[in-house]
Amino acid sequence: MQTIIGTKKVLFPRFGTLNCILSFPSEFAQSRRVDIWLPDNYDPRSEYAVLYMHDGQNLFNPAVGFHGMIWAVDHALQPLIDKGEVRPTLVVGIWNTSQRYSEYLPSPAFNLLPEEYREMMREEHNNPGLQPLSDNYLKFIVEELKPFVDGMFPTLTDPANTFIMGSSMGGLISSYALALYPDIFGGAGCVSTHWPLSLHVNDEAYSQPYINWLASRLPKPEEGHRLYFDYGTETIDAFYEPHQLMMDEKLRELGWQEGENWITFKDEGAPHSETAWRNRVHLPLEFLLR
Repeated sequence: MQTIIGTKKVLFPRFGTLNCILSFPSEFAQSRRVDIWLPDNYDPRSEYAVLYMHDGQNLFNPAVGFHGMIWAVDHALQPLIDKGEVRPTLVVGIWNTSQRYSEYLPSPAFNLLPEEYREMMREEHNNPGLQPLSDNYLKFIVEELKPFVDGMFPTLTDPANTFIMGSSMGGLISSYALALYPDIFGGAGCVSTHWPLSLHVNDEAYSQPYINWLASRLPKPEEGHRLYFDYGTETIDAFYEPHQLMMDEKLRELGWQEGENWITFKDEGAPHSETAWRNRVHLPLEFLLR
């Protein structure tokens, strides 16, 4: 029940132990902090599933969370492990960088848009050179971070025990990871998925090319992967329902079975915030890790 940063110990998280790598180097992406959460009663002689989560600074410690808000993943996951409702799991919290939007922006979500839409996105982000960095970000996770984690801890390395999850743009990059690396990830948690890409324009023309691409690249449902989606109905989450309904229809056409290998949950009245995600994070944890 303590965090170890070098020789310094602090009193978060409430459950488990957090091992912090302050600057994880990469040939593919910016170096960044990575937190590795071990549950209570961690036993190096046992074997653990692994959940990779984006926006790692928002998972455990309110001192560094966005506006002091966090998912409190340890509060949700430890009781599920203790009750035997999910498998023993390590959580790898990958902190974001100043390039968050570009790193979490799936390449096809941007590259398949008409040029006028790409230009509007560049203007919205005040970034004339905006380009997706998602392919290299996922290479960092798959080719550098995962081998490190698997080498340092007693992990189950197969896709059936390796998962990825995030919110907003983190939901998009998680869906992309499953499509691009189905031999690595057995499931993706896509929380408040930011399908429209924009914070100001809610246009299905922004999301349709990526949803079509995703439908063409997802693994076949009989291969055993799991997909979790959700959305609220307030603030920016109020944008998401029509896009998510398009995605849901694609999954049905592909033969995914809702409630079995795919879930979409509508959280009525929930805004786009870490507090809302904290309130329902047990749902993707239960579904992915059961």
